[in-house]
Amino acid sequence: MAKTVKNVERGNLSGRRVVLTRNREQSGELRNKIEALGGEVLELPLIKISPYCEPKALDEIFAEMGSYEWIVFTSRNGVRYFFDFFFKRFKDIRCIGGLRVACVGEGTAAEIEKYHLEVDFVPKEAVGERLAEGLIEYQNLDNTKILVITGNLNRDVLVKTLEEKGHAIVDTLKVYETELEDLGDSEDAKSFRQKGADVIVFASSSAVDSFVRQARALQLGLKAKKPLACSIGPITSKVMQEVGIKVDMEAKEHSTDGIVASLLDGIGGNVML
Repeated sequence: MAKTVKNVERGNLSGRRVVLTRNREQSGELRNKIEALGGEVLELPLIKISPYCEPKALDEIFAEMGSYEWIVFTSRNGVRYFFDFFFKRFKDIRCIGGLRVACVGEGTAAEIEKYHLEVDFVPKEAVGERLAEGLIEYQNLDNTKILVITGNLNRDVLVKTLEEKGHAIVDTLKVYETELEDLGDSEDAKSFRQKGADVIVFASSSAVDSFVRQARALQLGLKAKKPLACSIGPITSKVMQEVGIKVDMEAKEHSTDGIVASLLDGIGGNVML
């Protein structure tokens, strides 16, 4: 008689090789979760993110902080680097005034909450268009002053939607720069070329761009395993498709936990208990 399996755990990543393309500082949380599930992680930090802001722009924005009704954050990086600059100028979080806070996703909102600030609005789908459309539905934005915190490569659709559809007055403050990294000589890149991987995770459009630009340096050997491709969300998926990378998995929740869930569904093995 066949044995009855009482319980089957959702799965793990034992024996699976996962390539992360985030910069080293940001990949720690995801790496830890993958390794805790038994996966092996290769880091190919295809982009480098560093704080940068024009001093004049910073002076002008900080001088007008009291005039804004909303401050909008599109990424965790934006949160971190904005407050790095903020606390170099101000000693007290209360100096931010009565601003209401909107975030493009739950991960960004969690970063805001570290500063003991309440997040007033998060869209159901973590993309800029949904945030803008949601804010317009949330309240009348006519002539409302909004400050959007961005990086140098952020898309402008959020700002355009707020201005054109919401008739808001929008200022942007760029607080970080994203640059493409050269991975040709890294040990993990060598290992990737020789052995390949089960899946490669793209967490941003800029990482996809860098991967394509470095295709020759990251070309797999004849015996290397060709990885599946996992995307953090629809915007990154769209860019992947535009450059010819098949999207095998897309995180339903556009966050670290969403990526892990997608990996478990896509390449995880079942564990019988």
